[in-house]
Amino acid sequence: MSDLTHFNQAGEAHMVDVGGKETTKRVAVAEGQIEMLASTLNLIEQGGHKKGDVLGIARIAGIMAAKKTSDLIPLCHPLALTKVTIDFDILEEEAAVRCRAQVATSGQTGVEMEALTAVQLALLTIYDMCKAVDRGMVMNHICLLEKAGGKSGHWLRE
Repeated sequence: MSDLTHFNQAGEAHMVDVGGKETTKRVAVAEGQIEMLASTLNLIEQGGHKKGDVLGIARIAGIMAAKKTSDLIPLCHPLALTKVTIDFDILEEEAAVRCRAQVATSGQTGVEMEALTAVQLALLTIYDMCKAVDRGMVMNHICLLEKAGGKSGHWLRE
């Protein structure tokens, strides 16, 4: 269990002590998508959804989620985020919306969990806003694309 940093030598869960780590600029990028009926995607694109601007509201939800990650995931450190961006791409052929989140901070621990949480909550918000017309939506391909900063340096999904 010693390879898993969130467990102590006795195998008990604990919050990792990052106090001795160097403060560096840290960035993480994550993405995922939600597949839906073509008619649902059309409602989102045309702004014809009776609940309003689906992607605008999902963007705000993603930003808020990144800021609240430590409230949702028990062993995450509360972080002072310096940047959160949420971008959406409409994927016509797949009848899907792709969400990409980029999160940054200057700190002693990374922001991977914040980026992944932002993507998840943005996609869940799309689901929530569109479930009245399409309960069969599927969220998938949620993953970390890139992280930079800290002792382990730069990592890029190949």
